[in-house]
Amino acid sequence: MDGSGGKDEVNNSGREKATRSPAQSGILILTPWPEGPLGKGVQRFYSQLLNGETESGGLQGVDLTSSQSSLYSEEGLGVTALSTLYGGMLLSSMFLPPLLIQRLGCKGTILLSMCGYVAFSMGNFFASWYTLIPTSILLGLGAAPLWSAQCTYLTIMGKTRAEKAGKRGQDGVTQCFGIFFLIFQSSGVWGNLISSLVLGQTPSQETLPEEQLSSCGASDCLMATATTNSTQRPSQQLVYTLLGIYTGSGVLAVLMVAAFLEPARDVQHQRGGEKKSPPFWSTLLSTFRLYRDKRLCLLILLPLYSGLQQGFLSGEYTRSYVTCALGIQFVGYVMICFSAADALCSVLCGKVSQYAGRVALYVLGAVTQLSCIIALLLWRPRADQLALFFVFSGLWGVADAVWQTQNNALYGVLFERSKEAAFANYRLWEALGFVTAFGYSTFLCVHVKLYILLGVLSLTMAAYGIVECVESKNAIRPCDPGQAQPAEDKEAQGKM
Repeated sequence: MDGSGGKDEVNNSGREKATRSPAQSGILILTPWPEGPLGKGVQRFYSQLLNGETESGGLQGVDLTSSQSSLYSEEGLGVTALSTLYGGMLLSSMFLPPLLIQRLGCKGTILLSMCGYVAFSMGNFFASWYTLIPTSILLGLGAAPLWSAQCTYLTIMGKTRAEKAGKRGQDGVTQCFGIFFLIFQSSGVWGNLISSLVLGQTPSQETLPEEQLSSCGASDCLMATATTNSTQRPSQQLVYTLLGIYTGSGVLAVLMVAAFLEPARDVQHQRGGEKKSPPFWSTLLSTFRLYRDKRLCLLILLPLYSGLQQGFLSGEYTRSYVTCALGIQFVGYVMICFSAADALCSVLCGKVSQYAGRVALYVLGAVTQLSCIIALLLWRPRADQLALFFVFSGLWGVADAVWQTQNNALYGVLFERSKEAAFANYRLWEALGFVTAFGYSTFLCVHVKLYILLGVLSLTMAAYGIVECVESKNAIRPCDPGQAQPAEDKEAQGKM
């Protein structure tokens, strides 16, 4: 089993394991992972990584990447594809986003990166070393530039709309991110429905033994969770149908962006024109130069925690709570609840922040997730407590909506003069959060992971509080919120 923790044997399939993504209920994954702890860890990490970190392709990113191992037929191909994909993602986070956005603009970078997703989906039709490895590299290289470009674009559009409406720039940015994440997070709902309808998997549920229930939840140490549900391998025709849907949606998305998206450079030009492009090496290293700003050094904990908490939900909660107590057939429904709550609260956060401010929303997100962590430490899940499984996933979605909308808006507002480098750093540290979650997922008990989340959340909010205090004392907002004043920026950074 992947991050959700269950593991079933496919009839007459030898070493192949039937696994399901924690973000879906219908996708059956058949992959020759290595035996032992390494194989289990890679499966869990693969699920966490692809469901949380490369889902920027919407339906295509959420479901196709997590089901692409369905077509693996050669030993070691899955591990190698994972390694190349993630290596490309880390490298692109460090160097590519500012360079591509500077040279191609936001629209050009988005189009180029989306083509990597389409190429990856097409490579799955003929899965082999010669198709999956190159397309995995393309997908990894395109993930960070895609996120950075779209966040930069949303920041520019948000400030432009705020100027026209006579509002604060940060309110316009937050509202744009709220609308974006409403649509983005809803892909988890539609992706689950599509995969369930196409594959039509209906695993049978058997009574779970009391011994297994006693080891579910925070007491799970990766020893006792084993699903008793059985599945059947989907036909190749169904797999191709699913691949066709995701490939078609990817191609349609590229065409729509090419035809209807207004180039961000035109927007920048309307807002006062562009300055002379900086030298190549200066742009390439701008991601690292931004660490001279002490605000960024404090705020890197925000994306790091974001990656950790997403990894916990998609891996540990679905495996040690949902699958262990209810069975794998409920994982998809629980994750649909999470995605729906996340989507609805994302747009609400964009509205509420105009009146309550981002500090109040951060407090809401921290208190909500803190309460969930403490409750999960104490709760012993049982099958007759069905509603609680959805309550926890819904509350987790509320908190995640705060992190996604407010974190991105905060980076766009505080680092407006270096948006590309700031968002590249954000994706880098969020990716490292997933790496960390993967690193300890195979040998730590669930209650230890919850304590880690608790500690990192506390440090994150403390660091964020310091930044807000400094900003409130030193950053006097100009009348035109869309225009940053270098003198104020230097003063705010210097006093930290």
